[in-house]
Amino acid sequence: MKSRKLLIFISTVLATLLLTIGLPSLISSPIFAQSSTNLIISAAASLKEVLEEIKPLYQQSKTNVKINYNFGSSGALQQQIEQGAPADIFISAAKKQVDALEKKGLLVTGTRNIIAKNKLVLVVPKNAVGITSFYNLKDAKVKKIAIGEPRTVPAGQYGQQVLEKLKIWSEIKSKLVFANNVRQVLASVETGNVDAGLVYITDAKISDKVKVVVTADEKYHSPIIYPLAVIKGSKNVDTAKEFSQFLSSNQAKAVFRKYGFILP
Repeated sequence: MKSRKLLIFISTVLATLLLTIGLPSLISSPIFAQSSTNLIISAAASLKEVLEEIKPLYQQSKTNVKINYNFGSSGALQQQIEQGAPADIFISAAKKQVDALEKKGLLVTGTRNIIAKNKLVLVVPKNAVGITSFYNLKDAKVKKIAIGEPRTVPAGQYGQQVLEKLKIWSEIKSKLVFANNVRQVLASVETGNVDAGLVYITDAKISDKVKVVVTADEKYHSPIIYPLAVIKGSKNVDTAKEFSQFLSSNQAKAVFRKYGFILP
């Protein structure tokens, strides 16, 4: 009987001891779990490949930051932000859209920065012949020409400026097929749905289905720049600033160069 009571006593002591040692570690372990931050970056469609490649480079040292991209035409992205769509960073393919957000007080002061530049080119399907200049777009055999919608797509805005400067806009306007972003223009040329299109040199470089006919003279259009800014409504302003700075790092610059972008 005494032995049984002794065993019960020892068991109770051991159980109490285990609980005393074990509970704190069980309770405290979640404290050390690393919280993650989600960044939403609204960026011009022409930046898709370069930003996708930069993403894992940044996350090598920032493992707790999850990056989500929202690619589209700069004008459409601007409108989304104005309407309250979540975004931490906006990267446009023209200053017009960033200027508009700044005037409305939607940007974090001091975060504007130009991260890259580009060139505008006339492209045709790879096996096409007969188009060697912008003036050939007036030819009767050229039926359709793809261009971004100038009101919302910077590449379309630049394209219109070039065509007007060359005094051929009004002559070819009936042939124009307007796209929602520059990548739609590229796709239309790749598939042969149009005879030619105006895209950035970086778009042409990623396709083996088109060829560049001519590069637009920079004096015929506004500077093609990619301004970046942090959105005032961001819940992760500090992290957004860090990622913005990373886009100007040597690692990021190497990727921009790889895809044909010009560094400011």
